[in-house]
Amino acid sequence: MRCVEIMDTTLRDGEQTSGVSFMPHEKLAICRALLEDLRADRVEVASARVSDGELEAVQRITRWASSKGLLERVEVLGFVDDGKSIQWIERAGAQAMNLLAKGSRRHCEGQLGKTPEAHFKDIRRNILMAREHAIAVNLYLEDWSRGMKDDPGYVFRLMDSVADAGVRRFMLPDTLGILNPLETLEFVREMVRRYPGIHFDFHAHNDYDLAVSNVLAAVFGGARGLHTAINGLGERAGNAPLASVEAILKDHFNAQTSIREEELYKVAHMVESYSGIAIPPNKPITGSAVFTQVAGVHADGDQKDGLYQNALQPERFGRRREYALGKASGKANIRMNLEELGLDLSDEDMKKVTDRIIELGDKKEHVTQEDLPFIIRDVLKHTDEKERVRLLSYMVSTAYGLKPMAQVRLQIDEAIYEESAQGDGQYDAFVRAVRHIYRDRLGRQFPWLANYSVTIPPGGRTDALVQTTIEWTFNQQAYRTHALDADQTEAAIKATIKLLNIIEPIYNATPS
Repeated sequence: MRCVEIMDTTLRDGEQTSGVSFMPHEKLAICRALLEDLRADRVEVASARVSDGELEAVQRITRWASSKGLLERVEVLGFVDDGKSIQWIERAGAQAMNLLAKGSRRHCEGQLGKTPEAHFKDIRRNILMAREHAIAVNLYLEDWSRGMKDDPGYVFRLMDSVADAGVRRFMLPDTLGILNPLETLEFVREMVRRYPGIHFDFHAHNDYDLAVSNVLAAVFGGARGLHTAINGLGERAGNAPLASVEAILKDHFNAQTSIREEELYKVAHMVESYSGIAIPPNKPITGSAVFTQVAGVHADGDQKDGLYQNALQPERFGRRREYALGKASGKANIRMNLEELGLDLSDEDMKKVTDRIIELGDKKEHVTQEDLPFIIRDVLKHTDEKERVRLLSYMVSTAYGLKPMAQVRLQIDEAIYEESAQGDGQYDAFVRAVRHIYRDRLGRQFPWLANYSVTIPPGGRTDALVQTTIEWTFNQQAYRTHALDADQTEAAIKATIKLLNIIEPIYNATPS
């Protein structure tokens, strides 16, 4: 079992994603999650000399890392600039520099206008200067992949010129994402063969959607370290996503890393929130739909012997498997969802519910497990005993210059409660009023709203239905409810009442 080192560059290369700019406090929060929660071996947090805001962010990170004994795992990108980057990194409080050198003759002569020999001398001088300032150096060979394709002799002369200069790691980037796995394997293997004992990192870019494949090839070729980014953020098409890299290394290479897989989903959604770049639902490991079986035959196979499951068990990543409800659902999907809810239906009633779910699926409405009791009540024309929380009436109002107001009348079992509240919006006012009922009148913990999203069908008119999806946390469990309505606030309120009915039995099961 080979140990592979993970260096995450979400806070440096990841921030080069178009439209992404992390605030200093966000950088610190992400860095803490990467090092403490995920346990990445190293993090690249910034580029030297970018801005005063970048300096402040790195200073916050290095103060925290120093207090935790993690400072040597925090790295900053520096440049061959006669010590200016070194001075900046010293001011920032960091102790490790990833020095960016030109790894191809084309970049050396075309961008710098220097001969290779002159550039090699500049690189060596900056490495030695950094060591004099007690700053450890890793060396990026920028555009290394093009260098190996066009003029490998240039790459080898560069390596020879600094081999004894005290570089800790040599980092081999596919800067323009031009390699395929066979080339990656060949080129990395050649570097390892020529320079045995040297630690090589591989840095992939995803321009041809080959970043993850190239990462695996680099490990086969002998690379000891890999560069990743949360959610695959990065320049152009991005970097290799950490979640996918981790799963592939473990399942396809039997490699060992320091990464805590159960934290991947949580950290991915933290970065999604701070970056504003949404995770696609079908993104491996972290997408909302990747552990959801849709076809009824899949649910049937899973029910019998886990026939449609692989090594990517959702529990590895702090998640659970779901069985979608829609037009492709069969009885097995529906029955497995009902079992989780503790519900049982006759064959006749099951057919009625299945027909209604298929009808909703044809209209492209999403159906979730939490919707099942409400669908059953509607289809079978009787009152669902599990609906213990009912919204009797509410009023929300807003006026220019005044905070929105909400007045709510709620029935919980046989008791009726009324409350009013102000909020920062109509739905916020509604939630505050309901929270008053639960906390002040009933002395209960109220669920925490973790995420809120609204979807409008493409091309919809102003009176089109909107779908509001709300993610909640209650008793350390995650819940997701949604509702459809022509009014966004109404849809959010319906989703909230659904959640209150789901958790109502928990209150009775928990001693006061």
